[in-house]
Amino acid sequence: MESNWAVEHLQTIRTLMERSAIYRRALAPIMLFVGALGLAGGVAGVALRVESMHAFGLFWLGIAAAAVIGAFLLARRQALKERETFWSPPTRRVAQALLPALFCGLCMSLVLVLVDDDDLLPLFVILCILFYGCSLHAAGFFMPRGMKLFAWGLIGGGLLLLIWAAQDPAAPAHTGHLLMGFFFGLLHLAYGAYLYLTEKRKTAA
Repeated sequence: MESNWAVEHLQTIRTLMERSAIYRRALAPIMLFVGALGLAGGVAGVALRVESMHAFGLFWLGIAAAAVIGAFLLARRQALKERETFWSPPTRRVAQALLPALFCGLCMSLVLVLVDDDDLLPLFVILCILFYGCSLHAAGFFMPRGMKLFAWGLIGGGLLLLIWAAQDPAAPAHTGHLLMGFFFGLLHLAYGAYLYLTEKRKTAA
């Protein structure tokens, strides 16, 4: 029984490695979608004056839910296009790698929303960035090296923000929206464009 499990486990990992190029192609539209959504969220948050911790948290959790649903649909469409089973063992491995950090980030975010203390708004932003970066790094094990580097960029940025927040804890809400728009908007758009352009060059070659 254990021998069969080990063989299946190794086969799943081998399949993941073989499909890394496919995952890379699927990642470009997902990153562009998430980036556009994040950038729009940052602009909308400032324009609509979403300023209290409760409203800010619910606003960005709603954007996160839309991003997850959109990424799911894009990945499913890519799988159908490649005539592959969407919820395959490799896909489950990637989902399992993403889940712990995303789940912890969601729980911490909900706690901060329920506490509803405006002074905790910078902490909400920092935790979202750090937990999301950790989840991408975990999933990066099954993808090209660029994903891990992108994840480390988010983690490093989150840690720098943590140092900044310790010195200036009373940052205004619009700063939070701008930071979320930068990390979840502009950075994702830049990475998605990089994936798209490099993949296009490879295809042309």
